[in-house]
Amino acid sequence: MLVKLGPLDAGRVADLRAYFDSVPDPRSRRGRWYSLTAVLLVCACAVVSGARSMDELAEWGERASNTLLAAIGIRRHPLRWRRSPSPATIGRVLGEVDGDALDRAVGTYLADRHRAATGPASAPGRRRVIAVDGKALKGSARLTSARRHLLSAVTHGRVVTLAQAEVGAKTNETTHFRPLLAPLDLANTVVTFDALHSVKANISWLVEAKKAHYIAVIKTNQPTAHGQLAALPWRDIPVQHTSSATGHGRQESRSIKTCGIADELGGIAFPHARLAIRVHRRRKQTGKRETRESVYAVTSLDAHQANPADLAAAIRGHWGVENSSHHIRDVTFTEVASTVHTGTAPRAMATLRNLAIGVLKTLGADNIAKTTRAIRDHPERALPVLGITNKPDLSGT
Repeated sequence: MLVKLGPLDAGRVADLRAYFDSVPDPRSRRGRWYSLTAVLLVCACAVVSGARSMDELAEWGERASNTLLAAIGIRRHPLRWRRSPSPATIGRVLGEVDGDALDRAVGTYLADRHRAATGPASAPGRRRVIAVDGKALKGSARLTSARRHLLSAVTHGRVVTLAQAEVGAKTNETTHFRPLLAPLDLANTVVTFDALHSVKANISWLVEAKKAHYIAVIKTNQPTAHGQLAALPWRDIPVQHTSSATGHGRQESRSIKTCGIADELGGIAFPHARLAIRVHRRRKQTGKRETRESVYAVTSLDAHQANPADLAAAIRGHWGVENSSHHIRDVTFTEVASTVHTGTAPRAMATLRNLAIGVLKTLGADNIAKTTRAIRDHPERALPVLGITNKPDLSGT
């Protein structure tokens, strides 16, 4: 799997250390032995190697050589047998670290990696697509506190989490939509989201202030807009694009139709809306009856800015975030079973998983589980993946 990633030269991989240096250390200077950057680098290397718990984060440091630890700024304590941070130390650091600062550092790092791998979003003839989607950390709930809920901005295709914020509960996602996207350069970018974020003020801000486009998927929980879209004369509009796929014991076909809505839906609650979209899906699973479903969406893109195939790919790409990011976090990194719940630790662990998925995806890994296994047994392989040089760095000690 590592051979497929190609040579990890300095021109392709930015050094993560510089980004972690921007995260403030919440600890008192008294009794501090490991720098915050060094602890975070141990965690990052461990997660890239497939670590899923605090114990496994610490185990990576125990397996690493002295040379390897010196390269990330770890110095051995003269009065202790441990060379690297213990699970308790890592737990305290992740529980106290500034979650917003850590997400900014990782998001900026991944954005730079993504830009280096794919080119600038504003390149002529190219339009980046980003999905805004939420995810609950189920194991973080306790009798006295609800489960944590995160809102993320994730690129389509080569999945990279550019920004993440903790929103408390799913119903709070709308108020965090603008702060989440504000730091990102969204010019000429298409942002996809579902009806939960279909707030007039947010959409106007996205188009007018950020110079972005949007595709909003409308579900039945927004009955007015859904009814308006469903009432359009779709029977009179020919199918403009079709696609099909077979896998996992099922066959699925999709057709798409678009309709200009400037005149037909003058009262639609979506500023700058130009096209209405209907995607019709037919799914046949082995041993089950065929199911059919129509999904509606609106977009600020004109017909000359995106063809039906592009719109279909963007809508399907929004659904694909579940498989390309959330599913990997839940299955490969067992996030769904994680019971970490103290302080900012649940969010920090999610951020580290985003980091691992993002760097491996930008390097071309198509199977994260296999790639992390290939790195796991050789701790030194994690450093070049994250752009860390093997030269000792003791600046933080």
